[in-house]
Parts: sequence; structure tokens; C-alpha cells
Amino acid sequence: MNTLETKLNHLRHIIKDYESILVCFSGGVDSTFLLKIAVDELGKQCHAINCVSDTVAQSEIEAAYQTGKEFHLDNRLHVIESNELDRPGFAENNPDRCAKCKTELMHHAKPLAETLNIQTIALGTNLDDLGDYRPGIAVAKAHGAQEPLVTAQFTKADVRQASKDLGLRTWNKPQLACLSSRFPFGTEITKERLSQVDRFEDGLRQLGFTQIRVRFHDSIARLEFDEKDMSKALDPSIRPHIVTLGKQLGFAHIALDLAGFRSGSLSQASLVSLGLPSGQEKD
Repeated sequence: MNTLETKLNHLRHIIKDYESILVCFSGGVDSTFLLKIAVDELGKQCHAINCVSDTVAQSEIEAAYQTGKEFHLDNRLHVIESNELDRPGFAENNPDRCAKCKTELMHHAKPLAETLNIQTIALGTNLDDLGDYRPGIAVAKAHGAQEPLVTAQFTKADVRQASKDLGLRTWNKPQLACLSSRFPFGTEITKERLSQVDRFEDGLRQLGFTQIRVRFHDSIARLEFDEKDMSKALDPSIRPHIVTLGKQLGFAHIALDLAGFRSGSLSQASLVSLGLPSGQEKD
């Protein structure tokens, strides 16, 4: 029986066999778990690369830095400024947007690994990430990136449970994705619009919401909340603050999506219309 303990032991052996590793670290559930195992097994032969840009929520940049301190990475956490928006075609926001993002990641990761004499670049992909339309994963693999969680047969649920067992505070962290996922395909992505969405979501978190998305539709912000938070969003003591915040950030209309939070919801209809498998967002 392929128990979680068996999978974890398998993962540890995979990491050990790498001898040295550069973890592509976003601060999400998967990459934090992978980084923890890599640090445990390889010590100072484990490095991490954290690419920051306008497409990354400010709160995530700070959280990743804090995790690096907790794992005692010191100068082995390499924070790199990436420039997805400058890549031809990225801002136009076509269905291959994620491929351009991963190309930018590997543009920084491969030279860094070579400089550090590290043979293995690893992603936090898990089994649940496979099967959807994921051009970004394909690009990273084409550049030689490894997927140890997939090899060890970890699902998202496995990662969360193992993270909890290890005492990682990210075990129940809400699903996250780069801010670019808030825009429908074909809607131009700009630095100002990314900041607009980021600040709105950050303000909603300060109001006590956790699993949220602010979907950008020009002058309309479509809000997705967990079902358990729907009534809270309509509470007379909370709703005016949401509306005021949205209008202060430049949205003319703030709409509540009655279907609630769905990972990757914005892109699924567009992908289906293009005859592609419906994708989901990566944590």
C-alpha cells in the first residue's frame, strides 16, 4: 500500500540522490514542503530561488522571505527580480502566458544553478497538477527541471497532510496563484492593474477573508469567496468596507460571484472555447 509514510521515504531518497538541488520556491504549500525536505536531506547543498515581480502578491514575497529565515537558508535563498511583463507576448495575456512565465523563471534558474555547480533544478509540481492545460510545466521540464513530488506520487492532499505532520505553517495555506491569473485571456496585464488587484485582495484579507480572488473585468471587480464566507461578505458591517475599498482602488462596480471561489475559474471558459483542456491555477 502506497501510504503517506512510504511516499515521504521515497521522496527523501529521491532528494538524497540529487546530491545538490535548487528549489524553485514561491512560498506556496508545495514548494515550501519540497524545500523543507530538501533542507533536511541535503543541508547546505540545498539552495532556493525565489523570483519576485509585479505578478507576485506583496504578501507572498514577505512570506517567502520569512520561510527562508525559518529554514536557516541565509545566503542560500536567492531572491531574483524577474521581468515577465517585459517578455514579448506576456502582457497580451494569451493562453500560453504561463509558458512565458516559466521561461523567465528558467532564464534565471539555469545560470544560477550552473554558477553554484548544482545539477538539479526542482519544481513543486504534484500529481493533481498534471492532466490540465499547463504550458508552464511543460516549458520548465523541457529546460530540464525535475518534479520530485510527482515522482514520489504526492497529491495535493498528501502535501498538506505531510506538511501538517512536519509542523509547517503552510499546511492549510489557501490556494494561491500569480496575480496574472486574475485577468481573462486577452485582457492586457499591466503593472498598475496587478497592483490594483493585489491591494484589493490584501485589503480583503485584512477584513478577515482567507480564500479569495479578485477577478479583473475592466471597471468591474468580481469577487470570489469561499462558500462559508459568502454571508460575511454581505454582512451590513462588512459589505460597505468592501465596496469602499474597491472604489478607492478604481473599480466602478464590485460584484459578488454567487458560485463562490473556484481555482482557475477565469481561464476555464476561455480554454474550452479555444478547444483546450480547462486548466487550474498553481499554488
